[in-house]
Amino acid sequence: MSPESIGSIAYLVLLGAALVMWFIAQNRQSKSKVFQQAMVWGLIFIGIVAAYGLWGDIRHDVLPRQSYVAESAEVSVPRAPDGHYYLTLAVNDTPVRFVVDTGATEIVLTQKDAQRIGLDPEALAYLGAANTANGRVRTARVALEDVVLEGFTDSNIPAYVNEGTMKESLLGMRYLSRFGTIEISDNTLILKR
Repeated sequence: MSPESIGSIAYLVLLGAALVMWFIAQNRQSKSKVFQQAMVWGLIFIGIVAAYGLWGDIRHDVLPRQSYVAESAEVSVPRAPDGHYYLTLAVNDTPVRFVVDTGATEIVLTQKDAQRIGLDPEALAYLGAANTANGRVRTARVALEDVVLEGFTDSNIPAYVNEGTMKESLLGMRYLSRFGTIEISDNTLILKR
């Protein structure tokens, strides 16, 4: 057990002991009431300790996060509870959440994300077309000035804005192929350059 863990446990034990002593002092006349309150607070205290101890697992399962390891030039992304992999890239200095779609060729932005990064979806020329799971949609070709994924920066990246309705922007293979290795292992997507 690390010194930080021991210190945290000691702090929680002292806090619990202080609460118990306060209840005893406040309710000296009614011992059954003190016992009931002590049991309730004891269960709350045990629940807090359990949640604190399991927080790493809970956070990993409920809110998976991408991470970057500079030494190996590697980005790792845990699988989300819905079974997809999500990457957050800074596009023109604005964080945009993408669903990794190995079945898509291009980067495809929702109209909302396009607007967030400084494009005007109303002013775009929707001259292209794409076949999607929801049918054929019109698309507008754009260039993304700066795209940053953790330690990796790319400039003037081609992308498309979808005229139709999409929940998430898509990160297709044209961008993913910029990485030398794309691997899925133990429910984790690993990208290396």
